[in-house]
Amino acid sequence: MIRVCFHGAESTGKSVLSERLHRRFGWPVVAEYGRNYAETHGLDFTMADLLAIAEGQDQAMRAAAATRPEVLVLDTDPLMTAAWAEMLFGTVPDVLFDYTKADLYLLFAPDVPWIEDGTRFFGSDEARARFAEVSEAMLVRADVPYRRVEGDWDAREAQVVEAIEQILVTRV
Repeated sequence: MIRVCFHGAESTGKSVLSERLHRRFGWPVVAEYGRNYAETHGLDFTMADLLAIAEGQDQAMRAAAATRPEVLVLDTDPLMTAAWAEMLFGTVPDVLFDYTKADLYLLFAPDVPWIEDGTRFFGSDEARARFAEVSEAMLVRADVPYRRVEGDWDAREAQVVEAIEQILVTRV
C-alpha cells in the first residue's frame, strides 16, 4: 500500500483533486477531519482542538489503511495540523510529528484562485504565501519525501497522477 498525502495552504485543490482521483481510479480517500470538526465545533480553535483534529485524522487514516488498498489518498494528515498550529499559535507540539507518515507528500502551491467556504482563514496573497512556506517547513522538519504541485486544475491532476505512478513503479 502506498499512502499519498496532499499538503499545502487552504484552497489549493487538495480536496478537489482527492475526489477527482477517487472517481478516476477508485482509490480510497481519507477526507479532511478538521473540516467536519470546524463545522461542528466552530472556528475558534485552541491548541487542544488542533490536537483533537490530528487524532481524529489519524484514526480515520488507520481505519482506511486497514483495508490495504493499493493507493490510499490522504486529503491531509497531522503534518498539516502542525502547519495550522504554527499559523494560529506560533508553536508546534512535537506530538504532531509522531504520527505515521505518508510515503509521499504532494505540496500544493497557492497559485489557484482562493474560494471562501466558511471554514477558511488565510485568504490574502500574503497569508497564503506564508501558509505555503509554513506547510513546506513542516515537511522539511519531518524529513519526508515531497514534490511540489502547481498550475491549473488539469496540470495539477497530471502532476499528481505522474507522481503516484512513479512511486507505484518503484514499489513493484
